[in-house]
Amino acid sequence: MAQILKGAPVAAALCEKMTAQTAELAGRGVTPTLAILRVGERDDDLSYERGAMKRCAQVGVAVKNVVLPANVDPEAFYAALRDLNEDPKVHGILMFRPLPAQLDGEKARRMLAPEKDVDGCTDGSLAGVFTGARLGFAPCTAQAAMEILHYYGIDPAGKRAAVIGRSLVVGRPVAMMLMRENATVTICHTRTPDVPAVTREADIVVAASGQMESVGADYLREGQTVIDVGIGWNEAKQKLCGDVRFEEAEPLAAAVTPVPGGVGSVTTCVLVSHVIEAARRSLS
Repeated sequence: MAQILKGAPVAAALCEKMTAQTAELAGRGVTPTLAILRVGERDDDLSYERGAMKRCAQVGVAVKNVVLPANVDPEAFYAALRDLNEDPKVHGILMFRPLPAQLDGEKARRMLAPEKDVDGCTDGSLAGVFTGARLGFAPCTAQAAMEILHYYGIDPAGKRAAVIGRSLVVGRPVAMMLMRENATVTICHTRTPDVPAVTREADIVVAASGQMESVGADYLREGQTVIDVGIGWNEAKQKLCGDVRFEEAEPLAAAVTPVPGGVGSVTTCVLVSHVIEAARRSLS
């Protein structure tokens, strides 16, 4: 049976570290501050916002909420974003996306200051992931997957890794992060012939295609580490499920993340850690 790579102990370890860091910053007169810029009242945005605020309160990070109506005038929205960029007391900005149709999401993404882009969505942040430069921050979900590997002592160096999915939110960033830690990485996508043949050869499999329960036993072999990034509601089973059919992966894998309770439970910790790091960088 596989080792279950639960996210809760990873999150707890990160929170302990972050609490010490905020205490150190407080001694220097700095309170790390996250600005949450939300347009409208989408249920998924509200859920993530509550989780982020709870985590911030837990470790001593302040939160500034900027909530705009769903029909906000574009210029009012861009002005609010510009104000947050220019506010020296705000260290990180979480801008919920997608934005309503009247707003230009690409323009907003380009406007966001990379040094405050704690969610890793700007071109500057993504460039930092690909080059290793300390510019912006990695996308939170991709880094959460790496934090789980680190916590459980799973070293990617010298291993073969297969990443299913090539999005800029998870697939490509996590592939670059694995490569930076000396894994040999293959990115699989919709045009990859025989994806199961590729993933069976890997030591580490990261499932990040967003296709619920699409990865079964035919994709896997014994002894692998399986990181499931997906999450969705399965109507038939009336429960949350990932991209991996857990009941098929657990008997084969050496280690596997559960859904829920795996990568997702670490993501808000990573977001908050980026706010703290942004505050530390602001002092240098």
